[in-house]
Amino acid sequence: MQAQKSQTKSMGGYFQLHLANGREYYPDLIKLNTSRNALQYILEVKKYTKVYIPYFTCEVLLEPMVKLNIPYQFYHIDAQLEPIFDFEVGSTECVVYNNYFGLKQDAVKKLSDTVPHLIIDNAQAFFSEPVPKIDTFYSCRKFFGVPDGAYLQINSDERLSPENDVSTNRFSHLITSIDHSIEHGYADFIENELDFIGNEIKSMSSLTQAVLSNIDYQVCKNRRIENFTYLHEKLSSINELGMEFPTSTPAMLYPLLISKADVKAKLLEKKIFVPTYWPNVFRWTTQDTLEYKLAKNVIYLPMDHRYDLEDMAYMLAVLTKII
Repeated sequence: MQAQKSQTKSMGGYFQLHLANGREYYPDLIKLNTSRNALQYILEVKKYTKVYIPYFTCEVLLEPMVKLNIPYQFYHIDAQLEPIFDFEVGSTECVVYNNYFGLKQDAVKKLSDTVPHLIIDNAQAFFSEPVPKIDTFYSCRKFFGVPDGAYLQINSDERLSPENDVSTNRFSHLITSIDHSIEHGYADFIENELDFIGNEIKSMSSLTQAVLSNIDYQVCKNRRIENFTYLHEKLSSINELGMEFPTSTPAMLYPLLISKADVKAKLLEKKIFVPTYWPNVFRWTTQDTLEYKLAKNVIYLPMDHRYDLEDMAYMLAVLTKII
């Protein structure tokens, strides 16, 4: 056996990047390249004939339906960011629901008991455990410094057999940000994002798996909870977002809804980068809808594991001067 091993394994040469042989957060879930392809995986296996999807979501989730030629229909959400069911789900149809910002796990559990053929989009809720027997997918790069990667739980014994992805060509922005800065790597980041368009379903790359096996998830989780709790204690009195905010939540970010204009631009001037979720909502909806208001006015404050309470206090001081 030892002789056989030496014939298949390279020995000597230059040293590779040394990473510990740790454990992923979801080792038992299906490992794929992207969350949109995780949705496509579900649709291919379950053979749904129609998909109900929220207006308030990322347009890349339309890609699987377009590729598979499956009709889809948008639905509205209420002030709690939960579905308004003015439609009936047919026996061969499904409903996609976003666990927004990682704050809607209670809604996920409630919907899991009542909505047939439910698919949970946990792209913004990495630390929210999947509900048993509910199709659920995750995006790794929304939470960690990896070039790609997604996890999938599917309530089916059927399995596809995708080839392995290779993500070496998508790693440049992550390395550049270490030697230089986030800003220096931004052009590469955008280029890498475009590389995902139209990709086939593939298994997660070995590189991404290796990085995900070297993360201290408990530290990341605790830091997010601490930062989120701090921000909510300071900002809840001015936050116009009508939804309930659960405590002890390792959220993706802190959503702050205020009516004042130009806050995002002024934060950017101070190098506090806040995204817009999602620009496509402006095309899909009208100005009188809740979804349009959320896309335009919610400020998504960074509060992930890269930052501590001192960083939160600084960001809060900057924000206070602006508003």
